[in-house]
Amino acid sequence: MESTTKNRQSDATLRTLIAAAYGDDQVPTEPEFAHEITEGWFNVAYRIRLRDGRQTVLKIAPPSDVPVLTREVGMMRAELEAMRLVAEHTTVPVPRIDHADLSHEVVDADLFFMELIDADNFGFAAGDGRLDAQTVAAGNRELGALNREINSIIGPHFGPLLGAGSPTWREAFTLMIEETLADGEKVGIDLGWHPDAIRAVLAEHADALDEVTTPQLVEVDLWAKNSMIRDGRIVAILDHERAIYGDPLMEAGLTGLDMPFFGDPTDFMTGFGLTELTDAQRTRRRLYSLYLAVIMTVETRYRGHTTTEIYDLGRRELDALMAALGRTR
Repeated sequence: MESTTKNRQSDATLRTLIAAAYGDDQVPTEPEFAHEITEGWFNVAYRIRLRDGRQTVLKIAPPSDVPVLTREVGMMRAELEAMRLVAEHTTVPVPRIDHADLSHEVVDADLFFMELIDADNFGFAAGDGRLDAQTVAAGNRELGALNREINSIIGPHFGPLLGAGSPTWREAFTLMIEETLADGEKVGIDLGWHPDAIRAVLAEHADALDEVTTPQLVEVDLWAKNSMIRDGRIVAILDHERAIYGDPLMEAGLTGLDMPFFGDPTDFMTGFGLTELTDAQRTRRRLYSLYLAVIMTVETRYRGHTTTEIYDLGRRELDALMAALGRTR
């Protein structure tokens, strides 16, 4: 997917990076050794074939001079930390990190190499009809169970994995909303609602956030398209850069409860171990979807989108969620 945040590099630079990660003897000599993986919105990623035939994936963060959302500053370092935590404290499969370079000496951005997972992207395979309904349902239940295991990791604070964080979930989530509203105001995005109206809705329902007293590792972005499946089993979870310490109800697999566009979450919920939600949980879930709708709308200005499809979707969902939370025009 096209975005101004894609930090594409020349073949010569890629060869320099390969030498630093794997040694001079693994630098490819043939042309077309690197192929961009185009599905992602934010980072650029390449499938690399080394000289000995092994394949690896190189992921590069956006250029330092390209504006990003506040939540996205230093996000690749958060991804590396999330992958470390998941690998060390759970049985959830994540790709092996081969080499990370945070020096900015060759490229003006963080980057890392990781193993290539030889499997199908679960979300794309399901969407393309390459998996039968039974396999898709089982895969979503497995995603829910894996996500629940990730949530078993307890953090030292609420909010970002790296840095001081916040002592309460109410403070952390309020800051996340405020930062995104400020990002939108900075670029003059029209949300269809005055930012103060969104702040007021959050304030009206913030008591529900106080039920969350344990900072758990939350992936935030664990969609089917961020997982790999082989022979009917999930063999890798990808793209951990948006992980935070917070409320597991914020997980992407539950978004369909409030935003039907994202699909029926029933199978995911079964694996996740969630059936009925209390009133406070429903309120929190709506607040998290409201936050996502704000992000979807604001980030279109930061990605340089040339169509309004995502913007229009974000606006529609934002209207619906404001109504669900009791706010009418």
